[in-house]
Amino acid sequence: MDGPFREKVLRIVLVRHGETDWNKNKKFQGQRNIGLNEKGRAQAEALASALKEEPLKVIYSSPIARAVETAEIINRYHNVSLEQRDGLKEMNVGDFEGLQLKDLAGDYSQFFQEWLEDAASVRMPNGETLQEVQERAWSVLEEVVDDYSEGSVLLCAHNFVNQMVLCKILGVKIAHFRRIRQTLAAMNIIERIQGVYSLTCTNDTCHLKGIDVNP
Repeated sequence: MDGPFREKVLRIVLVRHGETDWNKNKKFQGQRNIGLNEKGRAQAEALASALKEEPLKVIYSSPIARAVETAEIINRYHNVSLEQRDGLKEMNVGDFEGLQLKDLAGDYSQFFQEWLEDAASVRMPNGETLQEVQERAWSVLEEVVDDYSEGSVLLCAHNFVNQMVLCKILGVKIAHFRRIRQTLAAMNIIERIQGVYSLTCTNDTCHLKGIDVNP
């Protein structure tokens, strides 16, 4: 509908960064400042090409290298303001940084069992909780909403961050976050109309056809 009764639509493109060597080797990288590897850059290029016609007004990115690099590649088609936000950083995994999942079977076996049973109630050793990640990521989304009532904006972040944002939008309890998958260089489309969020596309990786994709 045109005129004064036209509904304002804010379109939020939420993406995950491309692959790093630590992703490839299944290491917890948390907030370690690691950049994309060759495949990660190819994934980011494919993501950028898929979004080249999206009329972005601004890009917000985690300040961690792999996210910034992905955002910069996307921005080559748009040349808009690229703003970094600490709230979009990946979860602080504390003592797990640099470890692989198999490393948790020994010294951290009790924690790992608690994490599997109820991830919402546990804190990463010397790190964060998922609740804290959700709160800081959501504050960035609220900032976006305050600044933009319509148009398209892009957020470039990380696995846990994206999962927490999507949990909030869908009303999914944090304990069930594993039901929401976020593949490397995937994109999600969120629309906000009259204060209500709806998820119109999730974990889209069609643009990565021909490129090996890891979770």
